[in-house]
Amino acid sequence: MHHDHHHGGLPGWLPLALMAAVAGAYLLLAARRRREPRGWSRWRTASFSTGLALLAAGLAGPVAALAEADFRGHMLQHLLIGMLAPLALVLGAPITLLLRSLPPVHGRRIGAVLRSRAVHLLANPWSALVLSVGGMVVLYCTPLYRLTSATPAHHLVHAHFFLSGYLFAWVIAGPDPAPRRPSVPLRLVVMAVAVAVHATLSQLMYAGLIVDVPVPAPELHGAAELMYYGGDFAELLLVFALVSTWRPARPLARVSVRPLSPLAKSPLAK
Repeated sequence: MHHDHHHGGLPGWLPLALMAAVAGAYLLLAARRRREPRGWSRWRTASFSTGLALLAAGLAGPVAALAEADFRGHMLQHLLIGMLAPLALVLGAPITLLLRSLPPVHGRRIGAVLRSRAVHLLANPWSALVLSVGGMVVLYCTPLYRLTSATPAHHLVHAHFFLSGYLFAWVIAGPDPAPRRPSVPLRLVVMAVAVAVHATLSQLMYAGLIVDVPVPAPELHGAAELMYYGGDFAELLLVFALVSTWRPARPLARVSVRPLSPLAKSPLAK
């Protein structure tokens, strides 16, 4: 079954126009912050810009055209939209940049939203896991893929994968403030579950078991391999981002005083 994503839906230029506006706003705020003593990391700016580029590549151009005709293109599209682009955007720390740019009264309002009960529920790593990885299971193991692939509803699927992917990356390894972010070991456990579910789903897809995706076997096999290896790559990047945030919270000052024994007070030594 080949897809026809042109039955109604959003104009192709609208997502790109929105991304261009977001990019312009971010770059403007980042340029203003760089003139301050604290500055703003060029690495953060580069990461956010990369995330927008990956998102644009997934929604337009050759990838989007391939996704309309081939399930392998669909899987590549979801890899870009749901995993790689969200991680790069999260590492750009857009909420921190916004908080540093807004007047304090508006910053307090954003802080109140971040402390709200709904955000507390969503920002739980297990909730984020169910929404992101669980969403993939529902899409491919129920009739949902067949019902949405050739209708404007596929835009909602894209939106879900992007938002849930962003939420998961933010909760697991985001530099922006988040409510009740649990310990790194617990977040690593959540990551291990995500990797296991992702790997199992890709293997079931390769075997054509349980999944409800009516496409030719070569497309199904190629998409399953993309999910397996591409997903592994994205999850390794997320784990690296998570582990890189492990130490600065506590032992950094002690390490700087005792440079010859950096692991003495490290959580790794426990």
